[in-house]
Amino acid sequence: MSDKVIKIGGASGYWGDTALGPKQLISYGDVDYLILDYLAEITMSILAKARSRDPEAGYATDFIDRVMKPWVRDIADKRIKVIANAGGVNLEACRRALEAVAEEAGVTLKIGTVEGDNLLDRAGELRGKDLREMETGAPMPDKVMSVNAYLGAFPIAAALDAGADIVVTGRCVDSALAVGPLIHEFGWKPEDYDRLAAGGLVGHLIECGAQTSGGNFTDWEDTQAGWESTGFPIAEVSADGSFVLTKPPETGGLVSVLTAGEQMLYEIGDAHGYLLPDVICDFTRVTMEQVGEDRVLIKGARGREPTSTYKVSATYMGGFTCIGSFVIVGRDAAAKARRMGEAIRNRTSAMLEEEGLPAFTKSDLQVIGAEAMFGDQARPEARQAREVVLRLGVHHPRKEGVELFSKEFVGAALSMSPAVTGVTPGRPRPSPVVSLFSGLIDKDQVPVTVKVGGEPVALQVASLRGQGQPQPAAPVEPPRVSEGRTTTLPLIDLAVARSGDKGNYANIGVIARDSRYFDVIRAALTPERVKACFSGLTRGEVTAYPLPGIHGINFLLAESLDGGGVSSLHLDPQGKTYSQVLLELEIPVPEQDARNWGLI
Repeated sequence: MSDKVIKIGGASGYWGDTALGPKQLISYGDVDYLILDYLAEITMSILAKARSRDPEAGYATDFIDRVMKPWVRDIADKRIKVIANAGGVNLEACRRALEAVAEEAGVTLKIGTVEGDNLLDRAGELRGKDLREMETGAPMPDKVMSVNAYLGAFPIAAALDAGADIVVTGRCVDSALAVGPLIHEFGWKPEDYDRLAAGGLVGHLIECGAQTSGGNFTDWEDTQAGWESTGFPIAEVSADGSFVLTKPPETGGLVSVLTAGEQMLYEIGDAHGYLLPDVICDFTRVTMEQVGEDRVLIKGARGREPTSTYKVSATYMGGFTCIGSFVIVGRDAAAKARRMGEAIRNRTSAMLEEEGLPAFTKSDLQVIGAEAMFGDQARPEARQAREVVLRLGVHHPRKEGVELFSKEFVGAALSMSPAVTGVTPGRPRPSPVVSLFSGLIDKDQVPVTVKVGGEPVALQVASLRGQGQPQPAAPVEPPRVSEGRTTTLPLIDLAVARSGDKGNYANIGVIARDSRYFDVIRAALTPERVKACFSGLTRGEVTAYPLPGIHGINFLLAESLDGGGVSSLHLDPQGKTYSQVLLELEIPVPEQDARNWGLI
């Protein structure tokens, strides 16, 4: 086995991330590769709309303006290779912009592109093939704004094999940005499933930037002193796929077993069958070991043959939305806010009927400051808050419907509750609703083209195929909990957690602070108990996926985000706060164990 170690830095977790990541990793991260993730489903529709107005638009301009322009000389001098999905829906324009930046700086860089994900021109063909929504079985909408397949890592590796210094892709799975360099450096083959799964874990951990190195960590007190310079992650990867997660020296944040564990569970479902285009990953036996300050050794990922399909996501217009908000102050503020929201909704609904317009498609009312996210678990004293925000949102199939709401929302300020003031000046602004459709397409129907310097390079088709199927995980032994008297403690005393979204699913990953707590947590956090904790938000089934390797559990909450993304009217459409709600849950702990563990 080779002793070679490849250092990959994750410099951007989304379009809009801080410019600090590239600065740290290029200046003193000593990385071989820099990866930058910019794309999400809503981003694709924004880019598609931008390109329809300007043929030179449609890619992530931050990549050019905030990364390549300031740092292209350093990147070339230090021979750092850059992989980014910044191409969006206009790879050629992005490539030309990169070439102009390099020419202006007087450096020579070979630029590779991976094409084939953009299927918008084939929308009619896909509809004719009866492409169906993965969850609901609904047909593909008639009019779509974007259609993109999630490509894998082997095309990126092919561009690097052909000498590319920078590889720009459109839509690919986020982790492929890291797996491609590892395939190239270590010569991994399509059938090296365990190594590809390990690479997938590398990418999954670092593609969200500083979120894995102390950002968004449950124990925020341990990291807040360094928030001004939170370090961005570096994975030091060996040929067998094991790696050390770390960050640049003298930066803020924290790399620990718990920060890494939180990120591993972020936005995944079944950790035994985490689907990537190149491999089906099993993370249930992954282990993490603190091997130094801000250094965690991670290994144990396993892989199986990938499926024969790519995930395809399309965005489409789903009507119009408008969300208004007021601050309401004084005694009974929460009650006044709720009643005012109900009255505005009733008034505008009656006006829609009078004007012969359809009813609102949906609406949602929240009172922020009265523990709106906690639902039935809200504390009585929270409902007595003396300063709250009324937040009322609506969807309507026609723009006139939300424009009427916008006018009437502001018009209610002098005719309802006392002590009302605005959060933002003027009327709330109506906007289109961009909805998401996700299906599966056979890989053979998605030709992928790799170019370096504008010239096509060879790509092994065999590396893109597979016939694997998801398999159920082996049963885990039931939890063993001491008998006798119990005490109740908040879950946060025993665990950390991170939550996020998968479409209309919310995911909450829970990790025991100590392996001794794992069985107590497993026994207490049944799917039924978790669903009850989110009774006002979760309409579907809750499924628990144990990960014994890190003493964690991943919960998947179906129908919990009101459709998710910008089509949702929930206060938290991406499930980011759900973990903090769950951590407040009181759970039973054997009293003697709690004493022995120093918890009471």
